[in-house]
Amino acid sequence: QVRLVESGGGSVQAGGSLRLSCKASDYTTRDYCMAWFRQPPGKEREEVARINVVGRTAYAAPSLKARFTISKDDSKNTLYLQMNSLQPEDTAMYYCAASAALSCSKAQFTSWGQGTQVTVSS
Repeated sequence: QVRLVESGGGSVQAGGSLRLSCKASDYTTRDYCMAWFRQPPGKEREEVARINVVGRTAYAAPSLKARFTISKDDSKNTLYLQMNSLQPEDTAMYYCAASAALSCSKAQFTSWGQGTQVTVSS
């Protein structure tokens, strides 16, 4: 069973940066398609970015790709999300997710962490 534990959230002012981490069970980042999602207050959960087993990345929107970077360190079983130029609209609970699907681009995520809160003030 995949275990995912996020950390690194917090409160920052607009324009600031944060790096989120997701510690995963052994070999998860090496063998699974991984992703970051977020859920703003009162809204549906939305995908931020995903990364496949060989490190190929995909972002949900150009505006996210311009400011956020998804990466992983398989030796540490850890997924990261570097977030720069944060804006109040980035305020959300951020979740790490994993999928064993062979095609990462079409993966549906079945394993989730508990989330870490990011709050951006203007």
